[in-house]
Amino acid sequence: MPKISVVIPAYNAMPYLPETLESVLRQTYHDFEVVVVNDGSSDKTEEFVSQILDPRLKLISQANQGLAGARNTGILNASGEYIAFLDADDIWEPTKLEKQASVLDENPEVGLVYTWVAYIDEQGKSTGKIFKNQVEGYVWPQLTEHNIVECGSVAMVRRVCFEKRGLFDRNLGSYVEDWDMWLRIATSYDFKVVKEALVYYRQRSNSASKNWEAMAQSFAIVIEKAFATASQDLQFLKNKSYGFTYLCLAWKPLQSFQKDYQKSREFCQQALVYYPSLRFSQEYIRLSIAINLMRWFGADGYSKLLPLFHTMRRVKLALQK
Repeated sequence: MPKISVVIPAYNAMPYLPETLESVLRQTYHDFEVVVVNDGSSDKTEEFVSQILDPRLKLISQANQGLAGARNTGILNASGEYIAFLDADDIWEPTKLEKQASVLDENPEVGLVYTWVAYIDEQGKSTGKIFKNQVEGYVWPQLTEHNIVECGSVAMVRRVCFEKRGLFDRNLGSYVEDWDMWLRIATSYDFKVVKEALVYYRQRSNSASKNWEAMAQSFAIVIEKAFATASQDLQFLKNKSYGFTYLCLAWKPLQSFQKDYQKSREFCQQALVYYPSLRFSQEYIRLSIAINLMRWFGADGYSKLLPLFHTMRRVKLALQK
């Protein structure tokens, strides 16, 4: 049996899937299988995957069930001791599996290992943004504030975690179902991080993560679930969790087709109601600047400014190396 199973949910993924699969098949670690779950695609996803002559590749087709359902199908059909997840439009560095597997091999108390994440645009170009979360060990309190794993293409998880904590919650569809899963795992297992950007997370204008109204409902479900079983001494974190959640949601209207800065401002106000100290955070200040730029220059002007900001971040990142 392979040591690692890579689960790739794919829904109408052909614009990016070939590059995504290539990043898996060129890994420096070789003891793995790839389980591609064709989640009711209407494009040529099934035809493309079935033509790849690689014995490590397994294709499963099903009616559309969303990310949670597709990941669950992948887990149930996986053979590996460790399970890694990769969304069909993201990309891995060649050493990702090798470095994460080494961490799990050497730390039996760890249930999940994550990495740093670099953001890319739809064309695969760096935006200059890298998330460098540092939290390890018992991470549940910090995880209630922010999904330190960042995206669905990062985590490598021991199979036993799913046997103990259950599968992804299909009621959450394709919104923050991964955050809910990691929170459940964090109640029973330690986390570790590989402090390198080994995942490239593609930002797409039509991605599910831009549906902020549906996300708001899912965020609330996850928070209520998490604190329903939390001990009394952790309940004080609940308002803080809601505050950070609304701050996260406040970016979504700016990133949507509608470019609704007024909705973004509403989410900001809700964040401060739950956790007033956020007013002094760097993220709140950045968001306030973005909202005002949208208000002053409009959607077209804001969109034209974004490449400039991305260039400035890339230059800053290069100077820090």
